[in-house]
Amino acid sequence: MKQNFTVRQGALDGVETFLNVARHRSFRRAAAALGVTTSAVSQTIRLLEARVGAALLTRTTRSVGLTEAGKRFLERAAPAFEELVAAAEAARDLGQRPAGLLRLAVPRAVVPLLLEPVIASFCQAYPEIEVEIAASEEMVDLAAHGFDAGIRLGQFIAPDMVAIRLTPPFPFAVVGSPDYLSRHPPPERIDDLRGHACLRIRRSNGSIGPWSFVEDGKAVEAIVSGPLVAHDYPTLLGAAIQGLGLAQVPEPITRAPIAEGRLQEVLSSFAVSTPGIFLYHPGRRQVLPKLRAFIEHVRHQG
Repeated sequence: MKQNFTVRQGALDGVETFLNVARHRSFRRAAAALGVTTSAVSQTIRLLEARVGAALLTRTTRSVGLTEAGKRFLERAAPAFEELVAAAEAARDLGQRPAGLLRLAVPRAVVPLLLEPVIASFCQAYPEIEVEIAASEEMVDLAAHGFDAGIRLGQFIAPDMVAIRLTPPFPFAVVGSPDYLSRHPPPERIDDLRGHACLRIRRSNGSIGPWSFVEDGKAVEAIVSGPLVAHDYPTLLGAAIQGLGLAQVPEPITRAPIAEGRLQEVLSSFAVSTPGIFLYHPGRRQVLPKLRAFIEHVRHQG
């Protein structure tokens, strides 16, 4: 048979009062320490004893002592109560200053794009915060998996999340290496992609994402094919740099390899824009100082 280990309602009532009386050996001094009247202390102890089912204190006109039951209760209750107080203080401390473990769920593409430039300066600015980055393309349940926040492209964030913009909107760029484009005529129209090796991404729901464009002001999706399917944009980018084919990836991660001559952009006039990158979390009431500090730091660094 399953046992019920739930603490009964009110089971902790009177414990602090009892500990004070046991410590001071006086109802009057315990009342002064608690800021209540002596009669209130007496009444609280009577209710506690009734609930426990045993006398905990012996009272005379001159002193207060512990019964055997009271001694046993004190031995177990005192350290437990101290742990509860310490737990409350630790929680209160995290609610008042930037400290503790900050867990973030982010896609791999965001790490070099957004986090690498700011993570070192953030850790130096807030030495009492420990940062854990879980780089994954999966859309995780933040609360269920113990994350403080996630970072995603805006179009993939659920509407019940609080979303905070971290970057301006940016396009998705189609890029290929100079070597690949020397062997294959650069596409000039979307239909030209049929003759190209197109590197594709598998979404977190298992489907392979089409390539998205804008033509004559209308959204267009192109079903493409090619030799590689990856689960993240950095892998597609690396394969494009190696000359395996064309890749459609967030434009910010293409800037450095394009500037270095390792990639070239094509079909730029058809590029579709995304809302940008956002940090998201379950609700405003759950924003602890550690997360608030991170949000402000990323904004200022940007």
